[in-house]
Amino acid sequence: MPVPADTPSNPPGSFHVLTMPSPPPPSVLSRLPWWLVILGTLGFLLALLGLWDEQYRAIFVVVGRGLFVTVRVTVIAFAAALLLGTAIALGLVSRLRWLAEAIRAYVEVMRGVPMIVLLYYIAFAIGPALIDFYSAAFGGAVAAGLLPAITIRDFSFEWRAIFALTLAYSAFIAEIVRGGILSVPIGQWEAAQALGLSRFKTLSLVVLPQAFKTMTPPLGNDLVSMLKDSSLVSVLGIADITQNGKTFTASTFLFFQTYTVVAFLYLVMTIGLTLLVRRLESRMRRNEKI
Repeated sequence: MPVPADTPSNPPGSFHVLTMPSPPPPSVLSRLPWWLVILGTLGFLLALLGLWDEQYRAIFVVVGRGLFVTVRVTVIAFAAALLLGTAIALGLVSRLRWLAEAIRAYVEVMRGVPMIVLLYYIAFAIGPALIDFYSAAFGGAVAAGLLPAITIRDFSFEWRAIFALTLAYSAFIAEIVRGGILSVPIGQWEAAQALGLSRFKTLSLVVLPQAFKTMTPPLGNDLVSMLKDSSLVSVLGIADITQNGKTFTASTFLFFQTYTVVAFLYLVMTIGLTLLVRRLESRMRRNEKI
């Protein structure tokens, strides 16, 4: 607001602008994620307990053997679900009505069946059916030595679990990708078509890179959810973190200590993934402002 200046340095009748003082920068304590500090402190104390206490040390050794299996199942299944889900999303936005309707039916079925039911169904119904179909369709080539003979034992339970997780999460990822594609302004489509790009090139070169910004948070949530749902593969006897903990408690009856360690390992992985996704999201927002 301009007001008459009454200081000796300004001539009579001149004006100067009053400015509000800028707020002080937020302190480090106000920006500190206290929830993470509390959980990190509890985790650090539990890790120290695992080093000093013999029981917890044994639990960490046994349960930790399934850590690589859990990570392997999650990474492979999520990568496959991301590829399959993207292809399904392209079918959902297709101009071919019959294709979009068929894919919509697949998405609704996969989203409507509980994960543990799907695991059992893939492991004990679809898996053997695929092997029988392979033997019936390519029996002659197998007998001639052109193709390898495959039995149900060659289709391990771990790969059946990965197959089930891929099919289930591809449906959820397809909806995320579809929403990201529809969030891109129609002007981007029209500009790409004006440049003579085909629909496929428009999607792959123009629309999907822009939609990725919108898809990052929900895709990160799906990755965390898949990591937690990977614990369900223990029902098939796969030696992941949960299955090793279940086996250990069956012989020691240390339920509290064992499942505390199991929960701790899952929390470390899920919170770590959540922080990575948030950091990626904030970096993308900064790049967008620049």
